[in-house]
Amino acid sequence: MFALILDSLGSTELAFILIVALIFFGPRRLPQLARSVGKSLAEFRKASEDFKRTWEREVALESSRLETENSISGESAESPGSPPETQFIEPVAPEAVVARQTQPLSSEPSNVSQPASATEPLRKHDWL
Repeated sequence: MFALILDSLGSTELAFILIVALIFFGPRRLPQLARSVGKSLAEFRKASEDFKRTWEREVALESSRLETENSISGESAESPGSPPETQFIEPVAPEAVVARQTQPLSSEPSNVSQPASATEPLRKHDWL
């Protein structure tokens, strides 16, 4: 992107930008500013290359994992147009469901150091 901007600028425009930067930042600060911009661009390029390598590695790992799962299960690889398999959540038996117990409101603040009972879920102020 930066190279595209420099290609569209002529020598007159570049000279004007350099003169304005020299006036605005001064001759002592301009080399420091250029150095810091160069370091920042180098760090950005390094980080973007690292991200790109990580992304490609994760995609390759995921595709190899899918191929391994499909070969183990004996299924063929899914075609790109086929919808993914949906997994349904099985309902829980009503006997296994535990109702939440509410405590009556009191004007006294509750003591945080008291342990909660095993059946009562922790409330926000209990674990903070």
